[in-house]
Amino acid sequence: MSKKPIIVFEGIDGSGKTHHINNVARYLKKKKKNFICIREPGGNKNSEKIRNLILNNKSTFNKYTDLLLYLSARSENIDLIKKNYGKKIILIDRFVDSTIAYQHYGMGVEKKLITTINNFLLKKIKVNFTFLNLVSQNNMKKRLSERKKLNRYDKFNTSFYKKVQIGFLKVLKLNSKKYMKIDSNLDIFENEKIILKKINDLI
Repeated sequence: MSKKPIIVFEGIDGSGKTHHINNVARYLKKKKKNFICIREPGGNKNSEKIRNLILNNKSTFNKYTDLLLYLSARSENIDLIKKNYGKKIILIDRFVDSTIAYQHYGMGVEKKLITTINNFLLKKIKVNFTFLNLVSQNNMKKRLSERKKLNRYDKFNTSFYKKVQIGFLKVLKLNSKKYMKIDSNLDIFENEKIILKKINDLI
């Protein structure tokens, strides 16, 4: 595996993935490792504009518009990823698997359509490892209720998130050697240790 891998943090809303990617970023900075950290949707100026559009509570896009907006934000990030691919560690908060889990398993968009556009955008870019953060519905609802501001995706019903999390697990099953499941219902500090230990192996 490349010592400058692409490492992705996946999971439904409230699963703790953003906490852990930020913790890894602080760790890499302390270790003086060269890395970049991006989020999806978002990551650069144009992608952040698209993010604001997607997550705005007043937006009422249909599922195909949602998909194309997410992939447009990814398209804007590709040059940034290509520029650093193999040169720096790349941390990504949500990536290709989120599109499959949310748009296909959650919203019912055809998987072939998503895969075709993703393959066109990524070409030879490959994710080296993924941390999949799993959370119970009760803990998810509790954590979302503690947020000061909720975006459009935070407000979907629990049955939707259940379908998405099952979708993530189906994606993992197809390529389990490059995934690690993190039980976000457990102690957060113990999970930090588990993740950082794996990060050391990866880099």
